[in-house]
Amino acid sequence: QVQLVESGGGLVQAGGSLRLSCAASGRTFSGYAMAWFRQAPGKEREFAATITWSGGSTYYADSVKGRFTISRDRAKNTVYLQMNSLKPEDTAVYYCAARGSTVVSYYHYNYDYWGQGTQVTVSS
Repeated sequence: QVQLVESGGGLVQAGGSLRLSCAASGRTFSGYAMAWFRQAPGKEREFAATITWSGGSTYYADSVKGRFTISRDRAKNTVYLQMNSLKPEDTAVYYCAARGSTVVSYYHYNYDYWGQGTQVTVSS
């Protein structure tokens, strides 16, 4: 059974930082692109960041570029999202996702596996 388990969410003041982790288990994710999406109350799920299997390429939504960094540790089957200079508008549930392709995607419907989400709340 494939599982993606996120952790690291919480409450932080504006300008602060959080580091999210996504631990994958149940299969090898060799060749899988990984991504982080987020969903705020009353809004659709939106792309935040994605990384290729090799970790050599990363892509970001304009709203988080320069503040968030996605990375992965293939040996640990874990993906991270370092979030700095957080803003109240970053408040959302953050989801980790895995795509059975070496090609990344910005679209949630192209991802095969999802975690349960972790809440990030940024106070002003």
